[in-house]
Amino acid sequence: MVKVWHALVGGLATVGALGVGGWHLVTHWAPSTERYKLQGVDLGEDAAVPEWPTVRGRGADFAYLVATSGTDRRAPNFETNWQALPDAGMRRGAVHLYSLCQPAEDQANAFNTVVPRTGDALPAAVDLSFREDCAARPERTALIAELRRFLTIVETHTGKPALLRIAKPAERQYTLTAALARPVWATGNFFAPAYPAHPWQMWRATDIRRVDGIEGPVNWDVVAP
Repeated sequence: MVKVWHALVGGLATVGALGVGGWHLVTHWAPSTERYKLQGVDLGEDAAVPEWPTVRGRGADFAYLVATSGTDRRAPNFETNWQALPDAGMRRGAVHLYSLCQPAEDQANAFNTVVPRTGDALPAAVDLSFREDCAARPERTALIAELRRFLTIVETHTGKPALLRIAKPAERQYTLTAALARPVWATGNFFAPAYPAHPWQMWRATDIRRVDGIEGPVNWDVVAP
């Protein structure tokens, strides 16, 4: 009986070690730098202030930061992070979380108020996904017209074509990448996504990566080769 117990304990310990090792590999995985030479992070609306020099030292070339959401929400640490990135040797880009419940023009003006026009900035990005705070699902033609209005106002301010960061469910329902001629930022853990109507320019490759200098899991992105 003792031998059986020892064998059982030993087996469970082995399984546990494999599980821990596997989880470590998953949370530290990133696409090959040989294929994807430019890699970086994107932070959510409520992100804290990372240790940016440490993040840079772990291979992040750039960071995208949520600046605004809808017409009335500003990311609390956007300005602090925006100002810190150049000193850390990283390029910076701003993201707007688009609301299907609010007018596009008001959202664009809110973004332009918060995000300065800066020559060294990466193209702005607009995130299109279904969020819990908005149940509206506008008709496709109306949504495309609104997004075009948003893009015109933001691109006039920034001087650069914006990125469309579109989640798979939103693309499946609206096929926006076929209607809007903009670079696409696609999302999908571990496997390169194929859902946009044309090839993506940036890919959020994992949203569970652990990186020194950032508390908790982080979104890790790569630029198309």
